[in-house]
Amino acid sequence: MNFNNVFSTTYYGNSLSDWAISIAIIIGSIFIGKIAYWFLSKTVKRVTKKTKSKLDDLLVDMLEEPLVVVVIIIGFWYGLGRLNFSEGLTSFIEHGMYAAIIITVTWMIGRLFDALIEQYVVPMTQESDTDLDDMILPVVRKAVRAIIWILGIIVALNNAGIEIAPLIAGLGIGGLALAMAAKDTVANFFGGFTIFTDKPFKVGDRIKIGDFDGIIYEVGLRSSRMTTLEGRMVTIPNAKIADSMIENVSEEPSRKMVNTLGLVYDVTAEQIEQAMQLLKNIAEANTGVEEKVIIGFSGFGDSALEITFIYYIKPGEDIMGIRTQINLEVLKQFATHKLDFAYPTQMIYTKEVI
Repeated sequence: MNFNNVFSTTYYGNSLSDWAISIAIIIGSIFIGKIAYWFLSKTVKRVTKKTKSKLDDLLVDMLEEPLVVVVIIIGFWYGLGRLNFSEGLTSFIEHGMYAAIIITVTWMIGRLFDALIEQYVVPMTQESDTDLDDMILPVVRKAVRAIIWILGIIVALNNAGIEIAPLIAGLGIGGLALAMAAKDTVANFFGGFTIFTDKPFKVGDRIKIGDFDGIIYEVGLRSSRMTTLEGRMVTIPNAKIADSMIENVSEEPSRKMVNTLGLVYDVTAEQIEQAMQLLKNIAEANTGVEEKVIIGFSGFGDSALEITFIYYIKPGEDIMGIRTQINLEVLKQFATHKLDFAYPTQMIYTKEVI
């Protein structure tokens, strides 16, 4: 058997030796890519860690994978480029490789942008006094990332031989139908803009909207997300938020508590005054209650003499804990001073008919 004849035999326009060399080049590029990745992750990173700047560590970490992909693409390009194909297939391979490199570069730029934002911009927004930048940053971050990818895809398609102008014109023809289909998305986008400008709440606030009560943890372009008090995640379209009445619980200056205490009709006027003084003392003694306390003999109920007791819990205090302390102290003080609470009673008079 003559091996020279075998290797010189033509398969799909190329000799077997040409196919073998091209495949070896492609496999070699993969090995070179792996070696380059190992070199960057082990040797270069070890050097950059010794420097004071974090930027070089960031650059190596974000660029190592895209650079390896570029090396492999170039290997494929060179390996296939040395073979003889039809003009159409050769043009397709060339344009495809151009597009692959551009998409990889776009991926690299996107990764680098995200890393720079996370490393330098996010800490600045966390240290600032205002919360507006914390709300705007995620939106701007997503928008810039989308712009990077849109531009990258457009350039890749253009280099792949696809005419962009007719494509854009075609999109323009269907723009009206798209606008009708996306009207809710547009409404949500403007709803998000309204949230950013009017600032009815910020990330971390507890709000009540509709039937939901919870903590806002993300405000996006299309929707906002909250964790309810039950621990469930709720996604609310921004358009609904913009059109709804919002109660910002976190912004309340204090929590108003209103209690109506009913004493039996057997108590005297002096005991009513004593009860009101006891309530005032209880409120003033509690450090979680503001100085503003309203107490009054509010009326004659069907089965009780009613005292209205209004106090305000300071912001940031444990509301349920303060209420429990106040109620327990009222119960103890009233029992000590023989002030009996009334309960609903009825007296039925009967008349005997002879």
